[in-house]
Amino acid sequence: MIQTVSQGKSLGIYVHIPFCRSRCEYCDFYSLRGGRSKELMDRFLQALLAHIKETAQLAPGYEVDTVYFGGGTPSFFGADGLRRIFQELDRRFAVSKDAEVTLEANPDSVNERMLGKLRRAGFNRISLGVQTDDDIQLKALGRPHNYEQAVKAVQAARNAGFRNLSVDLMYGLPNQSREQWMTTLRHVLDLKPEHISCYGLKVEPGTPLYEYGHCANLPDDDMQADMYLYAVETLGEFGYTQYEISNFAKEGMESRHNLKYWTGGEYLGFGPSAASDFAGKRFTCKADLETYITGVMGGGQILSECESIALRERAGEYVMLRLRTTVGIAEEEYSKTFLLPFGPLEQLLRLYERKGLAKLDAGRWSLTPKGFLLSNQIIGQLLEAQQNSTPIAKLH
Repeated sequence: MIQTVSQGKSLGIYVHIPFCRSRCEYCDFYSLRGGRSKELMDRFLQALLAHIKETAQLAPGYEVDTVYFGGGTPSFFGADGLRRIFQELDRRFAVSKDAEVTLEANPDSVNERMLGKLRRAGFNRISLGVQTDDDIQLKALGRPHNYEQAVKAVQAARNAGFRNLSVDLMYGLPNQSREQWMTTLRHVLDLKPEHISCYGLKVEPGTPLYEYGHCANLPDDDMQADMYLYAVETLGEFGYTQYEISNFAKEGMESRHNLKYWTGGEYLGFGPSAASDFAGKRFTCKADLETYITGVMGGGQILSECESIALRERAGEYVMLRLRTTVGIAEEEYSKTFLLPFGPLEQLLRLYERKGLAKLDAGRWSLTPKGFLLSNQIIGQLLEAQQNSTPIAKLH
């Protein structure tokens, strides 16, 4: 049971819209593809609104300063439904006047009229899934748009009044060369977004791309590393500061919502598969739309998991998530919060520093771009050292 909390804290809200026009070859997020019936979308909307109303009672005193609509493809759901959801959030929660309200969108599913409606409703940030400027590669990924549509979507967003625009890109695509990736970056820089995310393609089990195996002809690890480092260098030259492994922004335009995940902020998730971290507990809705609808409307179980997080586990999350960012971790912050000695971590960090993988700046340790490439290995070693450490209280 999640207890009612009132602490005057900030809160992020994530809304998962599980509908897509089509499913991409690499996607392992929960979504339903194809033309879904209006009846099903309406049932989902009513369940979502009811879930918001019920859950808001648990968070008096919290101020919502970020809202993020992800999916799936939220823009495929339509402006009217999205507007109703945000209106309900605004009605039930204390949403701050300067809240960051983000919409994920595919270029093929937006137009200026639709985006104008959403901008007037309070949406102020849009994240476009562009991925690449190469139409052949887009088709290989199963993306439903071409690059010309992406360019038009950017212009539509600007005309609709969006001044905070993010573009998602992917490197390490089937048959992609370094030169093609360089061209993609140059073309996207011409669009002048405030934020750019660059993700290396990960082939997850259960996706169509995984079934293709070696036939997908993906760039090897060395080539992907080269592409990544080129992006870090190039985006820096054009004024985009790297603030997380895969994310780059103009000054002051970092994703405030995603920073909540990386810095241990509290957030509530709505919709099938949506996760929450709230009031000391972490819980996730079941990844099944029908179960979500019937559970919310009939008082049934909609959670697949719900657990309290021990302090040592929070310490592990602090290391794992903060080292994804360029802000990194600090000894005083770590020891005071988690009552664990920083020495075992510092010993390893000094070793990484000598190898050019980590750096110490103003009392904070962070990974270098080369360190980010090995972040899974580095963080794994740090977590192992942490697990073997003795709490400070037991040292006295």
